[in-house]
Amino acid sequence: MEAILYGHPAIQEACIIAAHDAHRGETVKAVVVCKPDTSCSAEDILTWSRTHMAAYKAPRIVEFVEALPKSGTGKIQWRALQERERKA
Repeated sequence: MEAILYGHPAIQEACIIAAHDAHRGETVKAVVVCKPDTSCSAEDILTWSRTHMAAYKAPRIVEFVEALPKSGTGKIQWRALQERERKA
């Protein structure tokens, strides 16, 4: 799903994690870093995602961050994001 999100013209980096949802139990959350000098809103990304992904894959929540946590080799540490989400 991240590969599809990279197709959005304003997204520099993205990571998909699970977020708590009172109705479903869990839902899809996108943690996104926008490209410099671009403007992107959560609604814009959600709408774009719904047109490019299956309904169950499209994120329902978007969180904007300055940078994603990465390992020494440059891989995005999604487990760190997931743990932070569980604690929130």
